Amino acid sequence: MLEAGVRAVEEAERRAISGTAAATLVVTSGAGSMDLYAQRLAAHLDVPTITTDVHEHLSRAFGAPLFSRRSLRCVRADVRFVRALRAIDGPVHLPNHHLARYARAARGPYVVTVHDLIRYFDWRGNLPLIHRPGPHERLGLRLDYRGIRRADHVIAVSQTTKRDLVRHLGVPEERITVVYEGVDHELFRPVVTRPLDEPYVLFVGSEQPRKNLPRLLRAFAAVKRDRRLADLKLVKVGRASGGERGFRRRTLAAVRELALERDVVFTGLVPDEDLPAWYSAAECLALPSFYEGFGFPPLEAMACGCPVVVSSAGALPEIAGDAALVVDPHDPAALADALRQVLLDPELRRELARRGRQRAAHFSWQRAAEQTIAVYERLY
Repeated sequence: MLEAGVRAVEEAERRAISGTAAATLVVTSGAGSMDLYAQRLAAHLDVPTITTDVHEHLSRAFGAPLFSRRSLRCVRADVRFVRALRAIDGPVHLPNHHLARYARAARGPYVVTVHDLIRYFDWRGNLPLIHRPGPHERLGLRLDYRGIRRADHVIAVSQTTKRDLVRHLGVPEERITVVYEGVDHELFRPVVTRPLDEPYVLFVGSEQPRKNLPRLLRAFAAVKRDRRLADLKLVKVGRASGGERGFRRRTLAAVRELALERDVVFTGLVPDEDLPAWYSAAECLALPSFYEGFGFPPLEAMACGCPVVVSSAGALPEIAGDAALVVDPHDPAALADALRQVLLDPELRRELARRGRQRAAHFSWQRAAEQTIAVYERLY
């Protein structure tokens, strides 16, 4: 793997733009949002790259006992990645904060992209957004945050994340640059395919506690009491969240408690190429999260002409701007009212769809790449 990584760096250096300051971008394999960030950024940057599966192993070891096969595989991936980092001569860009734990292996200056501090809040807060980290995870998190504090520069994917970095990790503001993530506008656009005959509210994401799906189910049940909305469905796109099957059990329990067995549709994981149809045909997207460091689904929905309802927490109001209805995530009655407004007012749906397309147009991977290059130039 080390030799392959070095060859990848050499190949990328040959095609790098002459005279342009560049860092070696670490590209993580996998299908998580942070992996996709690295992959999409790499597609728009002409810089040296290395590809690693270390983040996949970290994700699979999430919540695993210290002495387990998953943890041991993660250790082996750690060793391979450290060797690859040590082979790089020059600046390095670590594309997500969980790679900051390896930063001491970098021989030159390094940039870290921080997407959120969710695991920090799970560690230090009262109510877990995912779950409490165990001893092994806490050790990794300590190394993550140490690597972030020592970074030559930090990219935050939102102003919300930047504020969290300053407040909770003490990173100086002058060492943080906000670079918003992008939307693939060639993929996410309005389409006419309808994947479900009935009208539906769409939810895209995992079932981690931070996603606040039980309150959305309660709001949906309240909305269903209106006879005009008797045929309405709630479509949940995405897995429960990897190996965290306990989240699905809690979701199903809430569905049964609210007698929504016939009204909630679980699609499972949907390929990216099929997502635009689900967005385009939805009456609206609802994402009432307690915390998001950025939030792709609202922007993807907006790009497809889908009206959006989001919570007032985390980065969601920042990302959505004036193109969405914003509600208190702790208030299912307010969420139900917002859903009713969108579902029963065609003019409001059209206006939100219009604003949403305009808002989504401001977020592109080309712009993110240009701003990232400007960060690299600060390292020279």
